[in-house]
Amino acid sequence: MKSRSGLFAVSFALLTISATASAQDPNFHIYLCFGQSNMEGAGRIEEQDRTVDERFQVLQAVDAPNLKREKGKWYPAVPPLTRGRTGIGPADYFGRTMVAALPNEVRVGVVNVAVAGCKIELFDKDAYQAYAATVQPWMTNIIKEYDGSPYQRLVEMGKLAKKDGVIKGILLHQGESNTNDQQWPQKVKRVYDNLIKDLELDPATVPLLAGELVNADQNGACASMNKTIAELPKTIPTAHVISSAGLACNPDRLHFTTAAFREFGKRYAEQMLSIIGKKAEAPKAPPQNETAKEHVG
Repeated sequence: MKSRSGLFAVSFALLTISATASAQDPNFHIYLCFGQSNMEGAGRIEEQDRTVDERFQVLQAVDAPNLKREKGKWYPAVPPLTRGRTGIGPADYFGRTMVAALPNEVRVGVVNVAVAGCKIELFDKDAYQAYAATVQPWMTNIIKEYDGSPYQRLVEMGKLAKKDGVIKGILLHQGESNTNDQQWPQKVKRVYDNLIKDLELDPATVPLLAGELVNADQNGACASMNKTIAELPKTIPTAHVISSAGLACNPDRLHFTTAAFREFGKRYAEQMLSIIGKKAEAPKAPPQNETAKEHVG
């Protein structure tokens, strides 16, 4: 009897492992995105942005009733991708460019957790509370949508995403609020290392792609920070810096235009594609039965 019970337990465990493995699609490539307002989505959504290939998906990180989306569920990546009333950011055309270049059986998913105006300290899992206690009420309200810890929400969503696919990289756009902070690369490394550890990832196969701020050639208000961002690969060997040269900005000289976000997202994708030995192609209009349009409601 004991022998049969033991055999049953082993068989059940193997079936459980098999079911878990079959649910995890190796052709579902997932990217974690975090940062402040430009990553959050500061560009105005235009008509051409409202239709997307359903192979590009977003894992909703917060409830968004106006979009008819629930936290923790996958949806076609019709913008906005971060929260209910954000806009276009680099993640949008990163995903579109990726699916255009990858085989038809490959899907791309993004998880976007970003907070306008925040310092990188907000994503430090051991120090975020001290920083969060100092911010303005409008930022506090955003942080509350992530149950007080954007970092933990990113990890929570990352663990959910891993059940469905494979995390292939991390996208970052942040730094305006840390301008002149020479310790920024070390602070980013701390966040990156924590994500790698908490999500049980291999840093050799999960690069960090970090975008520059509005460039000096556009008279960017925080362009000096790009010199510090350029130091990131010295701190994180798998980090790559994405150029913002020539990308137009709004009059505030902090946020990119919608057209610039489209190009910026493409640049992120071109870098990722080069890492995996692929070339970017222009996103094509998907077949009618493979498109998704924005939610209304």
